[in-house]
Amino acid sequence: MSTRIAVLASGRGSNLEALASHVERRAAGMATVVLAASDRADAGALDVARAHGIAAAALDMGPDHARALGALLATHRIDLVVLAGYLRLVPPDVVRAWRGRIVNVHPALLPAFGGPGMYGARVHRAVLAAGARVSGVTVHFVDEVYDRGATIAQWPVPVRDDDTPAALAARVLRVEHLLLPRAVLALARGDVRLADDGRALWMPRATTATAAFLLRDTDDDDLARSIDAALGA
Repeated sequence: MSTRIAVLASGRGSNLEALASHVERRAAGMATVVLAASDRADAGALDVARAHGIAAAALDMGPDHARALGALLATHRIDLVVLAGYLRLVPPDVVRAWRGRIVNVHPALLPAFGGPGMYGARVHRAVLAAGARVSGVTVHFVDEVYDRGATIAQWPVPVRDDDTPAALAARVLRVEHLLLPRAVLALARGDVRLADDGRALWMPRATTATAAFLLRDTDDDDLARSIDAALGA
């Protein structure tokens, strides 16, 4: 049975575009993105969803938000929830109902540069201000606290001496577009799961990308192949 995926996004939807396109190319019959929802009615992600024939919904962010979100996911029979630039804390009731089936992508190597208020350009400014030599991307399970859930996969991005927040963000986003879809499909395949002790547990045939460091410039095809190899795809 095909894994039914929902994407929650607050912005323009570039990670949704990357995920939907990857699933269409690589996972037909195994997984399908069936819903995109946003806390902003004018979010570009909703237009991306419609262009792919995916149901698009603007979330009601009122006092009954948690019940409404849970009902929306249940109505669409969602198996897996992906946060892709979603800036809201997922309500605890929803986290509990989909525990082990909600993932987020973060534009840094958690646990560094994460937590409340750490999103978008704020993350990249903080990385540069700290003098870090390596940033990167983290895909992790979602729990009740911002950016705390168990790490599924990470991939590094070198910080250059002449970097600006915008330049670093562009290189990090490129890796997000490659790592997130592959991590999502690993979860859909059953290659990784959330263990009872709260760790991300990879099956024997797959190897976590957490320790796979690619610190050289390379084209997208080479980088994609490296990530595929690290994730056992």
